[in-house]
Amino acid sequence: MAKHASAAVGWGHHHLQKRWLLALLLMLTVSTVIAFFMRAAFDSCDRNVSVDNVISSARDSVQVADKRAPQIAAAKPSPLSFMKSKIVLLVSHELSLSGGPLLLMELAFLLRSVGAEVNWVTFMKPSETDEVIYSLEHKMLDRGVQVFSAFGKEAIDTALRADLVVLNTAVAGKWLDYVLKEDVHRVLPKLLWWIHEMRGHYFKLEYVKHLPSVAGAMIDSHVTAEYWKNRTQERLKIKMPETYVVHLGNSNELMQVAEDSVAKRVLREHVRESLGVRNDDLLFALINSVSRGKGQDLFLRSFYEALQLIKQKKMQVPPLHAVIVGSDMSAHTKLEMELRDYVTQKKIQDRVHFVNKTLTVAPYLAAVDVLVQNSQGRGECFGRITIEAMAFQLPVLGTAAGGTTEIVVNGTTGLLHPAGKEGVTTLAKHIVKLATHVERRLTIGKRGYERVKERFLEHHMAERIGEVLKEVLRKSKIRSSKHL
Repeated sequence: MAKHASAAVGWGHHHLQKRWLLALLLMLTVSTVIAFFMRAAFDSCDRNVSVDNVISSARDSVQVADKRAPQIAAAKPSPLSFMKSKIVLLVSHELSLSGGPLLLMELAFLLRSVGAEVNWVTFMKPSETDEVIYSLEHKMLDRGVQVFSAFGKEAIDTALRADLVVLNTAVAGKWLDYVLKEDVHRVLPKLLWWIHEMRGHYFKLEYVKHLPSVAGAMIDSHVTAEYWKNRTQERLKIKMPETYVVHLGNSNELMQVAEDSVAKRVLREHVRESLGVRNDDLLFALINSVSRGKGQDLFLRSFYEALQLIKQKKMQVPPLHAVIVGSDMSAHTKLEMELRDYVTQKKIQDRVHFVNKTLTVAPYLAAVDVLVQNSQGRGECFGRITIEAMAFQLPVLGTAAGGTTEIVVNGTTGLLHPAGKEGVTTLAKHIVKLATHVERRLTIGKRGYERVKERFLEHHMAERIGEVLKEVLRKSKIRSSKHL
């Protein structure tokens, strides 16, 4: 371990003149910055490589970066400027390193940047001290977001006086009756429900019974919005409120790194060195927490099948590697063990690399060649990692399900395959296709980047959310005037 740590320090010293770029990278928005309050480590099949030294080096360099970075031209007014001085309460069912809470935090920071008074409560928190929650809460406090107990008088008073209340995820609906109780009817007219879930077990009346009475629902993809509309009517016999589809966007900071060839090269070299792969090797990465729904098991089957096809047909291609980012051996889950047993059984330990859970995804996007989005069932509600990968000009091999179909143009910015076992062979063929056709792989990546620039940037998302918030505030005023 000490050997790898010293190697990391040596790398930082060798690239001293580039360290300010890495410092900027490591200070990214929600997709990257929050993770640096955690301790992340590279963990491949055959090695454990700490990046704490690199992170520490970057933190030390950030002051230098502030002095060296060129002055950024004044940006045009934010589409959310009308929220200045508005009082907003954000309610999350949990505070964790998962999509829903982090998206809500990103909205919190966007609203704070235009001068809104932003308050946050977390409905479900563990009784014992949690390092992740502690770090995320202090990150919000540092940015001027007030963090309250979900059950205290302060939270209730804020909900009543707020101009806007945003309820994040279906599960957060329990907070309405549990905390607000008889005051629920006073909050519903100004409540925007931001829903991300695609799984059937979230369709419980105890969670979403107030949906018909809120000012509006905001959902990340058209396919998810349609699913919620049909499911609530058929199963729960309730009607969805006015529903707005808002596709997400990449942060300005992420795009700056994705478009910086020097930063990407530095990260690519370091990550590949840490994983023990060469610069010319082809890396196919799946970046999601390990679970059945994310399809890591089926991806490994496809990867092995692709290796067999290449061997059988004696194709001349660089060595292929699979990278699973989102592993967690400490959990000792059945699936985690299955994945590693499969790798051992097929004797591909030198080709498969497991990386611990981390939000520092940008270094991996810079280091790999193809993103695999293998979410199963109904797919992802949206799948933000997909547009992040496209920003780095990576082609996407995704399941033809969920929000992925609204992001990836099949055959143009990526290749889609069926979800489930029937998609294993198709994905294997797509892996081989991109491995053997360099120009096509690069062309698909460039087209993905162009699509991101056209519709998946931060200002696109801010504009879309801004329109929704204007409409919710307008409805709230109308309802309030009727009760006067």
